[in-house]
Amino acid sequence: MQKEVLLEVKNLVTEFKSDGEFVKAVNDVSFTLHKGETIGIVGESGSGKSVTSLSIMQLIPNPPGRVFGGEMLYHSKDKGVVNLRNLPAEEMRSFRGNEIAMIFQEPMTSLNPVYTCGNQVMEAILLHQKVSKKEAKKKTLKLFEQVQLPDPERIFSVYPHQISGGQKQRVMIAMAMSCNPRVLIADEPTTALDVTVQKTILDLMLQLQREHDMGIMFITHDLGVIAELADKVMVMYKGKVVEQGPVLEIFSNPQHPYTKSLLACRPPLDKRLMRLPVSADFMSTDAEGNMLEIPTTVSEAINSVIITKEQREAEHKELYSRSKILEIQNIKTYFSKNKTFFGKTIDYVKAVDDVTLDVYEGETLGLVGESGCGKTTLGRTILRLNEPTEGKIFFQRNDLLRLKPDDMRQLRKDMQIIFQDPYSSLNPRITIGEALMEPMQVHNILSNNNQRREKVYELLNKVGLTEKQFGRYPHEFSGGQRQRVCIARALALNPKFIICDESVSALDVSVQAQVLNLLNDLKREFKFTYIFISHDLSVVKFMSDRMVVMNKGKIEEMGDADEIYLNPQSQYTKNLINSIPKGQLTDIKASIEKKKMSFDIA
Repeated sequence: MQKEVLLEVKNLVTEFKSDGEFVKAVNDVSFTLHKGETIGIVGESGSGKSVTSLSIMQLIPNPPGRVFGGEMLYHSKDKGVVNLRNLPAEEMRSFRGNEIAMIFQEPMTSLNPVYTCGNQVMEAILLHQKVSKKEAKKKTLKLFEQVQLPDPERIFSVYPHQISGGQKQRVMIAMAMSCNPRVLIADEPTTALDVTVQKTILDLMLQLQREHDMGIMFITHDLGVIAELADKVMVMYKGKVVEQGPVLEIFSNPQHPYTKSLLACRPPLDKRLMRLPVSADFMSTDAEGNMLEIPTTVSEAINSVIITKEQREAEHKELYSRSKILEIQNIKTYFSKNKTFFGKTIDYVKAVDDVTLDVYEGETLGLVGESGCGKTTLGRTILRLNEPTEGKIFFQRNDLLRLKPDDMRQLRKDMQIIFQDPYSSLNPRITIGEALMEPMQVHNILSNNNQRREKVYELLNKVGLTEKQFGRYPHEFSGGQRQRVCIARALALNPKFIICDESVSALDVSVQAQVLNLLNDLKREFKFTYIFISHDLSVVKFMSDRMVVMNKGKIEEMGDADEIYLNPQSQYTKNLINSIPKGQLTDIKASIEKKKMSFDIA
């Protein structure tokens, strides 16, 4: 029996004005969402996934954007069928956050920096529910517990900048769930979360969906998550829906070449690949821009780039005969937690607790662990963005902790970082061309701005962007394009060592594959050394020569990336591996059966 319809989107068209003409970001998109149903929306960065959800929420900025055509029919419990497209702003506010809630992609820019995390969730509850402040606080603390935020009382009172990226995302999820919405639009809700918390959040969403018969639009780049959560899948490409159907059918028998490419782009856990397959392995375009299919299967694309065990052993023998570029000895980075009335610290958060490791020239060392395990703090400590409490750091035999500020500033051009959130790490008031030229000006790279401009053009082309985008601002790019800008900025000073801090966590799987391949290509071309930080163990395994698993500020285990995955020694690492959504057909069938049983019981 077909369940009640919650939302019907019919022939949706959303346009943005660019360079004097309108460009269709969403072009004739149609789908239906029923009670208790989850529709997974996948596609590359800029395909129109997020614009579709923002159109439904009436959050498209006008200008430069506008919903130009189609209908968005919401079946309200109290008001009947309402076309959200024609709804006045005041009336739309009564639906937004109450009956239709949204978890946004970038939590740092979605949370208000001048209000505490608790007050922001309370605000949503007080706005839409007739409860007292005391009841609203009680409900907020319960939500923080449900989304597994550590020490809910403390998180309630802190500001967004005082918690990790994964914790910020959990605050956003708590806010979206606060009013028990009938429709939940989740735009990359688990990208900043480690796999164990992701599993908990997905189970929580399934539980809330079962309790409230909630419909979920789930936008993600992780097809493993889609496989285990969604009932049906909608694949978007260049603003259009190219394939749509039940999840098992899409995964077992994809018809469109773009869907095949998405399935092949995921880093496999059971194989070691030289490069990840990308869309270009399955499709190309002719001179008129028409798509041409390349007759390649998913298995053919993957099997053509496998690295054998013997090849990997030969590479590592040469790699570990090189000099050490970085030596970290007994590093501790503590933050003050509690102080006396007179300002004396009586308790610390031990973010990094006695870490010792070496990194070799040309190596990619992976740092993996749950949110709050200390991996980002360790990366920032290496660059002295956080000053360590104790220990020593040597970069090319320079004792970094003894360097004077001017000497450290000079050395920074050899040590770069690609931050987790590309939007908040770019200045919104300057063009991306100026952002790329700025570090070259600071360090007097090249003779004049004309030469620097030419260098920026070269960098933009290197990372898959164009010279025409030089004068655009960060808000005019998709998440994947902004991350490419940040990679180009890191390359501007010709560094020897780069820390990639969750640099692909916010990207969909196809763009993630392109960026990971790009980072590896740049490593081979310029002989970079990377520390690659991520909560995604499958990505770290693909990128890394060695892997370091961190837990509560300490090293849980360290060794060859493949060996740790195949033979983990600690229970913590085993739990990380077991929580990874695999996306295998057997898992999809089991998930469908589990969901069917859970709804039958309810």
